[in-house]
Amino acid sequence: MEASIPGPALNESPKAASRAITPELLDGFDEASIAELAQRLDDDDYPTPFEGLSDWHLMRALAIHRPDLARPYVHLVDQEPFDED
Repeated sequence: MEASIPGPALNESPKAASRAITPELLDGFDEASIAELAQRLDDDDYPTPFEGLSDWHLMRALAIHRPDLARPYVHLVDQEPFDED
């Protein structure tokens, strides 16, 4: 599925994964664009692990700064504690 996130798509270039998450980027999200981001994360079908990690960081930033939009998708960024022993 192609991203329709505000601004340049996250997968446009090799530098995309390091693209800064700015307040302007976060403000550009609406219900439809966050739903697409959530669907990509849920599908977990990325060409590289870095693209998935980039989307995860974006969703995490949205959960922090735009909780009104991210609330239905917070399960995608929740981390459960684990024991390494």
